[in-house]
Amino acid sequence: MCHSESRVPVNLTRIYTRHGDGGETHLGDMSRVPKTHPRIQAYGDVDELNAQLGVALATDGLPDAYAAWLRRIQNDLFDLGADLAVPPGGDRDRLRVVPAQVAWLEERCDEVNDTLEPLKSFVLPGGTRAAAQLHVCRTVCRRAERRALEVQDATPDVIRYLNRLSDLLFILARGANDGDEPLWRPGAGR
Repeated sequence: MCHSESRVPVNLTRIYTRHGDGGETHLGDMSRVPKTHPRIQAYGDVDELNAQLGVALATDGLPDAYAAWLRRIQNDLFDLGADLAVPPGGDRDRLRVVPAQVAWLEERCDEVNDTLEPLKSFVLPGGTRAAAQLHVCRTVCRRAERRALEVQDATPDVIRYLNRLSDLLFILARGANDGDEPLWRPGAGR
């Protein structure tokens, strides 16, 4: 899609509506569901992941290329949330995650992984501030993936995207540690 064909951003004129005060909310197709519905849980976790990525972007020590990628991913996560928010069907063309978005993540995984030493143990979350925050993002992403799996009719590319994104976040955390990553030493505390 060329830039001139991009979708028009949502225009929010009022943030509170009082429509959710009874514990229900609207999905993207305007149907109402409880706020505990699997769709709401799934895109809520995607929203949390996006906020954690914002923290990663505000963290010192994040390589410039990673920051640019994370900004793109933040936008993709809004696409993913929109996908989750609308059940399949209906007459309108809906925003859906597409295979090209998943392929882009795979390309970034390969690009960074090719610069890293092979792993000799499991990596402990931590190291630099940027790496530690990327590990937090990775764990939230895994939870979002599990929640999306609970959405019976979620589009397959939503699941693929979250799966690849968690892999990329792990690889980026390793890269942010620049070879000095904390490794698990089985039984070291015995």
